Amino acid sequence: MAKRKIIRINENKCNGCGNCVTGCHEGALQIIDGKAKLVNESFCDGFGDCIGECPTGALVIEEREAEEFDLQATAEHVKDLRGEEAVEEMLAAQEVHDDNENDTKPHSHSGGCPGSRMRVMKTENNTTNKNVKIDSELEQWPVQIHLLSPNAPYFENADLLVTADCVPTAYANYHQDLLKGKAVALGCPKLDDANAYIEKFTQIIANNNLNSITIARMEVPCCGGLVHIVEEAIKAAQVDLNVEIITVGIDGELK
Repeated sequence: MAKRKIIRINENKCNGCGNCVTGCHEGALQIIDGKAKLVNESFCDGFGDCIGECPTGALVIEEREAEEFDLQATAEHVKDLRGEEAVEEMLAAQEVHDDNENDTKPHSHSGGCPGSRMRVMKTENNTTNKNVKIDSELEQWPVQIHLLSPNAPYFENADLLVTADCVPTAYANYHQDLLKGKAVALGCPKLDDANAYIEKFTQIIANNNLNSITIARMEVPCCGGLVHIVEEAIKAAQVDLNVEIITVGIDGELK
C-alpha cells in the first residue's frame, strides 16, 4: 500500500452511462448494478482520462492509501477484457501519462489523452491534379449514429461501415477505399454516449441481415471504444458477424 492518486466515484452522481468505462484505457472501471465501480485499485494509474468522459461529475482523483498501480497485471487484464490491440492502446496512453508527469508545465488531465494531444503535420506540396473530380460513394442519409433508424432499408443485407468521425478527414481515399458499396454509421466513441451507441447497433444488427461490419477507426487510444461498442452490440444481438477493423493513422496512412 502507498499513498498515491487514484479515482474516486460518487455513486449518488453516477448515472451508469458507461462513458468512463470507454475512457479508461486500463479497464479499471466497470458498470455493476447500474453504477461505475473501480474493479481493482492496481489497475488504476490515477491519471484520470476517465474524468473527461463523465457527464455528471461523479469522478474525481483523490490522494489516499491504495494498492500500487501494476502495469503488468493491468496489461494482462486489458488483454483478457479487450484483446491485444487494446493493450497497445493502453501502453501508448501510459507513454503520454509519463510524458505529462515529467513535464514542467502544470498537470492537465484535459491534455492527457493521446487523441487530444496537439500535433502539427507538415506535408510536402501535393502535386495531384486538383482538377480531377472524385464522385461521392455515399448511398444514404443520415449518417450520424444517433440519427439512424435501425429499420432503415439500406441496412438490410448490407455491409456496414462503422466510422469514427475523424476518419474521413484524415484518410483522403475514404470514399473509394472504405465507403464504396457500404451502408455507413458515423460517430465519436469519446464524445458521444457509448451506451446509446451499443443499444442502437444492437437494434441494427438484430433487425437486419447484415453481411459484415467494417470498423474504420483512428489510431488514438480513445477510438478503441468504437470497437468495444460494436463488439458489445454483437454480443447483445446474439448474431455471428464477420468484423474487420481498419486503423487510420493521424498522418492519414493506413496502419
